Amino acid sequence: MGAPRTFRTEGVVIRYSDIGEADRIVTLLTPHYGKLRALARGIRRARARLAGHLDSCCRSELLLAEGRELPVVASALLVNGYARLRQDLHLTSYALYLLELADRFSEEQLENWPLYQLVVRTLDALEAGAPGELLLRHFELQLLKVSGFLPSLRFCLVCQQEIEPGENWFGPQGVTCPACPPDAASRPVSTTALKVMRFLARAGLDEAVRLRPTTATLRELEGHLQRAVRIVAERELKSADFLQQVRRQASEGKIVSPASR
Repeated sequence: MGAPRTFRTEGVVIRYSDIGEADRIVTLLTPHYGKLRALARGIRRARARLAGHLDSCCRSELLLAEGRELPVVASALLVNGYARLRQDLHLTSYALYLLELADRFSEEQLENWPLYQLVVRTLDALEAGAPGELLLRHFELQLLKVSGFLPSLRFCLVCQQEIEPGENWFGPQGVTCPACPPDAASRPVSTTALKVMRFLARAGLDEAVRLRPTTATLRELEGHLQRAVRIVAERELKSADFLQQVRRQASEGKIVSPASR
């Protein structure tokens, strides 16, 4: 018999599950193979050579060999372990939310280079200290954009007239003007929040992180955009609950907020 077929890819570990006594199935987001599951044999043994290269959120260069059911990780070289994201509970909660969305919006073995690039650039920016909540709002809008679900932000969904400042409604499909009936998933949206959404939808990451919206605007955006991605994803997001839990603990003084350091 000939040697097994192998291929190389970069990948970010978006989740994993342990099997047996020492093995692990890692779910990777890759630039050219989309979402990919692979078997990492013996990774949980002491001094395993793959340990540390395939933890959640790690970005690694991988050599994969064709296996019976799943590709098998033959080697892995860490590109970025995102140490800062692991050491700060707030940043961990942001990263887990980002990865859960990437998992839900990606397809197995279907190339999605824009999504991979979006995930890596956002993780890099979080690691570098960019404002976390603003990054997540930019990520949500860009994720909807690259997935073909970007809401209509400039024209009314019903009458197609350009939206004017005032009492408008926002839902997963977009904005509805005061003269038209909103759908059941829509909520009132402020003029400021709508302007910020429009900006984040068209802005690159470097441009987006220079924006300084108020805390009130960020909270409003969070409510609108988390609801939108949840409805499009057709599932509740466990990581969104974790985000709220970390925020509550910070407000109660149980953990230190990054802003107070």
